[in-house]
Amino acid sequence: MTDMQIAPGTEITLHFALGIIDGDEVDSTFGGKPATFSYGDGSLLPGVEAKLLGLSAGASETFTLAPEDAFGQRNPANIQRFPRSQFAADMVLEEGVVISFADAARAELPGVVSEVNDESVMVDFNHPLAGRRLAFRVEILNVSAQAGAK
Repeated sequence: MTDMQIAPGTEITLHFALGIIDGDEVDSTFGGKPATFSYGDGSLLPGVEAKLLGLSAGASETFTLAPEDAFGQRNPANIQRFPRSQFAADMVLEEGVVISFADAARAELPGVVSEVNDESVMVDFNHPLAGRRLAFRVEILNVSAQAGAK
């Protein structure tokens, strides 16, 4: 069982660190509690899961993720300008502030203020890591058959 490889139908326990190439670390479980998930359950991006296929317990790898394998390219259509009058007069509006909007399905949609003037507010709805090349470091701690898997 210790030589089981990551594949559909497996449960994986791992430590990971996600960072921007030549930049800051964004998220990490190293030094904390490892993450456990079932392959294909949506916990990890599909591009990341694909790179884990075939690894087994004890493996340590660092992968470079192109934007297409991570959070996609930045989309200029996801940057929108709103009239300043649509925001409360006492609302703090400055570059970098995250504002929560509701999309058409009433789901929460965060946007980052990218520009403010007296007439309008520019809001960027792209994922903050969109368009970035990322480093994904992983240490596989355990791979086992998923409960109920054949």
